[in-house]
Amino acid sequence: MSYDNNNIFAKILREEIPCSKIYEDEFVLSFYDINPQKKIHALVIPKGKYTDLDDFSSNASNEEIIGLIKGINIVAKKLGISSDIGSGYRALANISDHGGQEVPHLHFHLFGGEIVGKMVS
Repeated sequence: MSYDNNNIFAKILREEIPCSKIYEDEFVLSFYDINPQKKIHALVIPKGKYTDLDDFSSNASNEEIIGLIKGINIVAKKLGISSDIGSGYRALANISDHGGQEVPHLHFHLFGGEIVGKMVS
């Protein structure tokens, strides 16, 4: 899967498409999913052009990697679902075709606000 500069997340990052923003810093942007699968369903994306977690872990700077991980935690706290202030959440990244990835820009789904259920059925 190659990076497509016209994918929906690239357009959101360029502010060509609006989003319901939760958090933003120099490394990440987080917003609510437009088709929520759970009571709370947010996305956290890096600002760099990375197709998936493999691409990101191989090519991102240490600062970007730390920024993404910390960004996920900041968003979970803002949403009240982190384990230190809430009841927990699921962070999910789909990688490539067999992983079910639909948008060729690394993104983490954060699900919470209710029991999420089994990983895979």
